[in-house]
Amino acid sequence: MVRPKKIPQRMCVGCGVMKEKKAMTRVVRTPEGEVLIDPTGKKSGRGAYLCLDQECLLKATKAKRLEKALRQPISADIYDTLKTQLGTLS
Repeated sequence: MVRPKKIPQRMCVGCGVMKEKKAMTRVVRTPEGEVLIDPTGKKSGRGAYLCLDQECLLKATKAKRLEKALRQPISADIYDTLKTQLGTLS
C-alpha cells in the first residue's frame, strides 16, 4: 500500500488560514537583520508566511503581525517593497 505524500502546511500571518507552503510567500529576517521576500523558501533566518494577496499584507501590517512573527520592528519602506513584490508575484 502506497502512502500519500505529505504536503507541508503553513499559516498565513495575515488571515490565519493554513495553506500549502508552495501557495504562499515567505518573508524572512536574515541573521544580518535584513527583511526580504524569499521566493525559494530556503534562505536562512526566521521566516513568516503570507498569502499571495494584498489584503493579507494589509491585515498583517495593521495588527503588526509580521513584526511579531519576525521579532523585529519593520520600517514603512520595507512594507512598501513587500507590497510591490507581492503585486508582481500574484
